[in-house]
Amino acid sequence: MEETEDKKKTVIMSTSSIVQKLWNYCNVLRDDGMSYGDYVEQLTYLLFLKMADERTKPPYNQPSQIPDKYSWPSLLKRDGDDLFDHYRHLLEELGKGKGMLGLIFTKAQNKFQDPVKLRRLIVDLIDKEDWSTMSADVKGDAYEGLLEKNAQDTKSGAGQYFTPRPLIVAMVEAIAPKSSDTICDPACGTGGFFLAAHDYIVKHNPNLTKDEKRQLKQGTFKGWELVQSTARLCAMNMMLHGIGSDKDLPIVVADSLAADPRDRFNIVMTNPPFGKKSSTTIVGEEGQVSKERDIVERDDFWATTSNKQLNFVQHVKTLLKQNGRAAVVVPDNVLFEGGAGETVRRKLLHECDVHTLLRLPTGLFYAQGVKANVLFFDKKPASETPWTKKLWIYDLRTNQHFTLKTDPLKREDLDEFVKCYNPANRHTRKATWSDKKPDGRWRAYNYDELIARDKASLDIFWLKDDSLEDSANLPNPDIIAQEIVDDLEAALEQFRLIANDLGSEPPEKMA
Repeated sequence: MEETEDKKKTVIMSTSSIVQKLWNYCNVLRDDGMSYGDYVEQLTYLLFLKMADERTKPPYNQPSQIPDKYSWPSLLKRDGDDLFDHYRHLLEELGKGKGMLGLIFTKAQNKFQDPVKLRRLIVDLIDKEDWSTMSADVKGDAYEGLLEKNAQDTKSGAGQYFTPRPLIVAMVEAIAPKSSDTICDPACGTGGFFLAAHDYIVKHNPNLTKDEKRQLKQGTFKGWELVQSTARLCAMNMMLHGIGSDKDLPIVVADSLAADPRDRFNIVMTNPPFGKKSSTTIVGEEGQVSKERDIVERDDFWATTSNKQLNFVQHVKTLLKQNGRAAVVVPDNVLFEGGAGETVRRKLLHECDVHTLLRLPTGLFYAQGVKANVLFFDKKPASETPWTKKLWIYDLRTNQHFTLKTDPLKREDLDEFVKCYNPANRHTRKATWSDKKPDGRWRAYNYDELIARDKASLDIFWLKDDSLEDSANLPNPDIIAQEIVDDLEAALEQFRLIANDLGSEPPEKMA
């Protein structure tokens, strides 16, 4: 028994030392001007090559899809300029491959400045570990940590692809996926929803059969990602966590809004990209520049609009099977915008059961100025009467102050929401708000109340803001300053959209 405990301790120690080594080396390379994003990409290429090599040996004995001349040993036997030239050529050639190979290596470039540092990463850090035998949790957690660091590096803009993990975990717990469910994310970023759903299913189904395990690995998840470099990180993240295979690619690199893929899923969980309406800049023959809004026209959509977020809500509705369940992160404008926004809300309330809205606080996302919510709804068959009977709203925004650095959102901050949501049976919910309990954060509005509101707006609050009532309740100055920045950023984003609609060139964001 003691021997087993010692082994466990050794594994944990060696794991933390691997993670620490990877971190430390990242800092060495940053002195050479390499960003976290570049480092994670280079690490992705090298880890893929090393793991492909490991799997050609016992006990796996799998044929490698990497040609011998570009295999891991081909890197080990070179150094100096010879290594640099070979590495550059290897990335170029493997990028022409198909399937997983193409997804990992398309448009891959060498970002190292110094062959000595490349060789050290290959020989001293990556080659010394057996990554294939390392548990998925260990190597997956190390990679996730690097992705989060990359998201914090605001200059890289990678934050827009990274949803806070405590929020993802709470959303997954509310949706409660089963092992038989198919799960989709049409804007999958680095794959956070897939990993959390995978963890949830494994944890709640300890006795999965061999076939169920195969299905979970190869048939449960499907994602779309517009940006190639982000899709690469997602593919590697899933592979390190034991999801997907060389033959079954769970990720499509494409604009998911472009067309109905015809696939339907039990669950859709997503945090679509926030920001400007879609537009294309067109330069005429005489050099004149004009903007053409990318209005998405699809027969399956209720409204034609260039508002990306409204289009994603409509797209999610299309992707769901009958009685399928969705959880979508949406900015405030989806809840109150008129025109196409009102059309989409009225249709959604009628044709789906829109049962829950979580109002999120500011200070959660790496992209500043984001005021967001999570909308939960189920797709239903055609009906003359509206499917939405009651919308339950949880207000986690009023009198809540989070910051990314000093007071980040933790999973326990969402405990009350998940408990109120009542995943086991959401039809037996109990409000925490009443006339006698005016501070309750959880209350319901019936369909008639919602539809009678101006533009059928779902932008609803009822709690008093303590800081408006009593200056003694004001939060710390740094939090106030950040909230002012967030409000100004959100307002600027709205004005950019208006300027875009009017056809003028909106001003660029301030650095």
